[in-house]
Amino acid sequence: MHISLAALKHLKLDQVWWLVSPQNPLKAAKDIAPLAKRMATARALASHPAIVVTDVELHLGETRTARVLDVLQRRYPATAFVWLMGADNLAQVPRWWQWTRLFHRCRVAVFDRSPYSYAALAGAAAQRFARVRTGRPSAIWNRFPPVWTYVAIRRHPASATALRKTARSAVSKTRVE
Repeated sequence: MHISLAALKHLKLDQVWWLVSPQNPLKAAKDIAPLAKRMATARALASHPAIVVTDVELHLGETRTARVLDVLQRRYPATAFVWLMGADNLAQVPRWWQWTRLFHRCRVAVFDRSPYSYAALAGAAAQRFARVRTGRPSAIWNRFPPVWTYVAIRRHPASATALRKTARSAVSKTRVE
């Protein structure tokens, strides 16, 4: 939620879509809560009218980011997509299937997530696309992909443990279908 609100503000977005994936290809199924529970958690936490929670990947039958983005761009040709990710994901994005397509197909905004930021900015993805990085987040609209930006935001004061506890509490008050 913290990153979504920062994205709306710094990137001047109309909406932020939370794509709740049925299965992260980089994680074992046993390590991920059931989709219905994660959807309920996301809906309980998405308390802003410009945040849309969707399980579109389930309906597409696809979880690979490059393919999901291809389908979304075909379905919504007038929409200028910006892929939002935390610095932790920038560090691991080279492990994603056809990851460079993401940078070539849409604008990318990377959000500060200490302690990952320094390693991520020195990592393979940041180095490969260093020449198309813009220093001012709103400047991504002045160029066509590939273009990316790093958004320095204040760190969220809550610990990950506290956030998970809040999420569990919110879900327990919400019926999971």
